[in-house]
Amino acid sequence: MKLIPKYLVLACTSAAMFGLFPAIQTEAEDGSAPDILVENGMTQEVFSHEEAITETVNVETTFDNDGDGANERISVKIIRPAETEKGLKVPVIYNMSPYNAGLDYPDYHNVDKELYDGIPYNLPNYYEDYFVSRGYAVVIADGLGSAESTGCPTVGGELEINAAKSVVDWLNNRAPAYSKDGQEVRADWTTGKVGMVGKSYDGTLANGVAATGVEGLETIVPIGAISNYYDYYRANGAVVAPGGYQGDGLDLLAKGVLTRDNPEVCAEVIDQLEKDQDRETGDYSEFWDERNYLNNADNINASVFVVHGLKDMNVKRKQYAKWWEKLRQNDVPRKLWLHQGAHTDPNDERSDKWLTTLNKWFDYWLYDIDSGIMEKPKVEIENVAGSWESLKAWPRVDASDQTLYLSNSSDDSAGLTLQEKPVKNETESFTDNASKTARELIKDPSVKSSNRLAYLSPALTENIRLSGTPSLSINASINGTAANLSAWLVDYGPNGTEVVTRGWMDVQNVESISESKALVPGQRYTFDWNMEPHDYEFSAGHKIGLVIVSSDHEYTTRPEPGTTVNVYPGESHVTLPLTEKFPKENDKQIDTTQAINSILHYLF
Repeated sequence: MKLIPKYLVLACTSAAMFGLFPAIQTEAEDGSAPDILVENGMTQEVFSHEEAITETVNVETTFDNDGDGANERISVKIIRPAETEKGLKVPVIYNMSPYNAGLDYPDYHNVDKELYDGIPYNLPNYYEDYFVSRGYAVVIADGLGSAESTGCPTVGGELEINAAKSVVDWLNNRAPAYSKDGQEVRADWTTGKVGMVGKSYDGTLANGVAATGVEGLETIVPIGAISNYYDYYRANGAVVAPGGYQGDGLDLLAKGVLTRDNPEVCAEVIDQLEKDQDRETGDYSEFWDERNYLNNADNINASVFVVHGLKDMNVKRKQYAKWWEKLRQNDVPRKLWLHQGAHTDPNDERSDKWLTTLNKWFDYWLYDIDSGIMEKPKVEIENVAGSWESLKAWPRVDASDQTLYLSNSSDDSAGLTLQEKPVKNETESFTDNASKTARELIKDPSVKSSNRLAYLSPALTENIRLSGTPSLSINASINGTAANLSAWLVDYGPNGTEVVTRGWMDVQNVESISESKALVPGQRYTFDWNMEPHDYEFSAGHKIGLVIVSSDHEYTTRPEPGTTVNVYPGESHVTLPLTEKFPKENDKQIDTTQAINSILHYLF
């Protein structure tokens, strides 16, 4: 098929809009079948989904990881317009998922122990219904070791990414595929241009394949996806859980997606995953480095449309933030949507715009149609009220790091201020109790608690927005050799309290996330770590709170209570990327009623 030049589509579409002549609809090469219809800068519904050709092939990989002596094969379902049998060649929207046969999850790991001395998601049917009728083939593959695919899952490992990549290779005549009866099948109906899309694990596979730089992958749309598996299951040496799944582990996910026939052949692979993930120390290792796609972001040749929820604490916000920064550094064509949902589908969050935007995105990158999508704002972000804001960049260009110093807040002064306090050796202490939840510990921050420290800002005189990644530097000593350290940034308002973001570390990784070392009890250390990034607005009249605890009941391991942490506030601080100036301690919010009463009293 002859692709339509962008300038021609743009000119013809504009003319059609003004009634000068109809929108474009071309002929297939042999003149017997209609080609795509382009109207208003995007492909339109032309082809019958009911008459589409559906077939299944098995794409052969280049490796054998289940030990049967044969290269693994990936089961691939293809849905393509019937006109592709008459010469029409179409691009591909590709999703690989390990969830196509469901998820058989084992019990979670026990997290109530001493420290060392996901949800099924299939490609929604609406993608298939929508895009096949507009001249795309939809390809759905079973992940390595799941459903009808052979092999053993490695949860983001090199072999799993190679399995996903092999489908792109087949679509570009670089890998073989076979029908059920053993006949070789060629993808002679496609242009070879591929776009990957998926949420969660599926979107993570898209990130991993893009990082290989495979030819033919023109674009990816990762939704709530992982860019570094270490940051999914670990944080600065600490073993942490995806939000809502306390005790989860990479080995458990592998067991859950192992839905192929005779899964027992994968026992050795699963046992090795369980060992290599190292839930004892939480250290960064070669195992995690293999699953860190940030390392190879400079290989990416595809454009990237990132979608993520600002309330997603399953695949936490750090996953998109680090990926987005790597894309910027490597000048990758990109777009970002941040919605107010959690680990959800964008069609549920912005149904009026999602499919239209995706349509224009795929049209531009897979059909070479000038849909105008790249002239749109690079970043769109949803505010809490449900309105959407367009930005040039994220974090916001007007956000700047502001360092707030901690001070012993036993008097009426603020505990978080721009002014560094001269007192260096005063300490405040608390004792770890992992049974206490965040909801309990953030209450009444002005009241002393034996299980946490709380530091409050002055009341804000105007709205202040956090945009980026907060960081902490806490000078402290521990009465033992090991401990968790956790921190929560809290919005304290007159009508409620909300944990805005969190951060965690294992104190034994004070020098390196790759090597744990036992602490010297009672010795002072400076512990530096980042919290989860966010884009969040604190309202005028509210106070920003920093709450420091040891173990985080919802996320970290839960050792027996008793470890004591001594913090030196005078040598500790938190750095927040804020778009407005943080108030000084002597800045007072004006009480309007009091001011009016004072004026009336003076006058009368």
